[in-house]
Amino acid sequence: MNENFIQIKSIEGDLKLSHKKRDFGITVSTKEVVYQKPHANYHLKLEDIISVVPFDTSSLKSIAFHNRKSQGSELMNMSAGMQHYKIYVRSATVHNRSGIFTLGAVQFILPIHHDLLLAISKYGGLSAVI
Repeated sequence: MNENFIQIKSIEGDLKLSHKKRDFGITVSTKEVVYQKPHANYHLKLEDIISVVPFDTSSLKSIAFHNRKSQGSELMNMSAGMQHYKIYVRSATVHNRSGIFTLGAVQFILPIHHDLLLAISKYGGLSAVI
């Protein structure tokens, strides 16, 4: 686990699963998903998740982010062998070294282990559309 992770002070709901790697972590409770990376935690309430869809990372080397106030990109180390998913949420909260901030609608591309994905769908009330 990375020493630069910010400790999760509180999590809504009951903790169900947690998956930590060297450069990221994902924690699932009955009410939210917390995506951890060095120096920042992103809290996604399960009720705010609009969709979770598979994402092909074979040609992706960077991720761009844009909003009305600023734009930029972040280089990511994609985890080989793990399926990645694009998660759309209505709102998210970021906790970083500068404080706690609310984001509007946002999307995340994350490597999610199958067991975590099942927990997100179970507690988030999501169902597959074929």
